[in-house]
This record gives sequence, structure tokens and C-alpha cells, in this order.
Amino acid sequence: MNSASVGEAMTAIMTLYPRIYFACHTRHVRDPHSQRMLSRHQASILDHLDEIEPTTVMELAAHMGVTAATMSLSIDRLERKGYVVRLKDAKDRRRVHVRLTSAGVRVREASSVLDAARVEALVARLSEQERARAIEGLALLARAGQDLPATERSSA
Repeated sequence: MNSASVGEAMTAIMTLYPRIYFACHTRHVRDPHSQRMLSRHQASILDHLDEIEPTTVMELAAHMGVTAATMSLSIDRLERKGYVVRLKDAKDRRRVHVRLTSAGVRVREASSVLDAARVEALVARLSEQERARAIEGLALLARAGQDLPATERSSA
């Protein structure tokens, strides 16, 4: 295999990733317990939250590129459905934190953007050696992503 420059590798990833994503992604998010449908936006909010470490509404809104008022409305809907809980900051009562409930965790875990059956069909088309190489390459990219400083990871 030829050695690629960083720029060539970036171009290859930017070209190949959308092909994989569109071949394997799912459009619908459904609560496996209640069968309630969630919008992709609501599922995306759940993807950005944790069940242990709360996030402020302001931080979440800024990260997702919406106003605090817009995020607050989305959080209202998710809270009514039982997927998130709001917590007042102990030091500053004006600050509101959000964290996932167990129902929110359940939906987040069931709402991968990738359809498992499609991914399985995709990798079934590869030889055993090709599957191993593909997994190794993805693992390397995932590790590099984890090693990025948080400021570089959260700018999207």
C-alpha cells in the first residue's frame, strides 16, 4: 500500500466516509421501550448529554449552534417525554444543567446513526483480512480523535 501524505489521507477520508455513512445510516430514532419516535434533532441532543456529568443549557446550545431559547424548548420536549432532567446549579441558580435519565440513555444507546443490519451487510462483503484491516484503520482514527484536545473536538 502506498504511503499517503496527511493531505492525501484527509482527502481520501473526506471522500470515503460519506459513502459509508449513506450506505449504513438510519433515518429514524425510536424509543425501544415506548416505541415513541424522536426527531433526529432530539436524538442529537441526547447524543451530546451524559447520565452522570450534566451539561449547561447554554453550553449545549452554543455547541449545537442554536440559541439558548431554542435549546430550552427542545429540552422542554425531551423532559416531558422523560429523557432528560434539569438541575439548578448549586452555586448559581440562574444556570441550568441537563443530564440524561435512564430512559434517555436507553434511547441514546438504541439510536446509533448507523443501522446495525446495514453495517453487518457491508462488512460481510469483505474478506476476513479486509475486515481486520478496516477495523484496524477505524480504531486508529478513533484513537486519534480521542487524543485531540477537547477544544478541537467540540468545535463542530
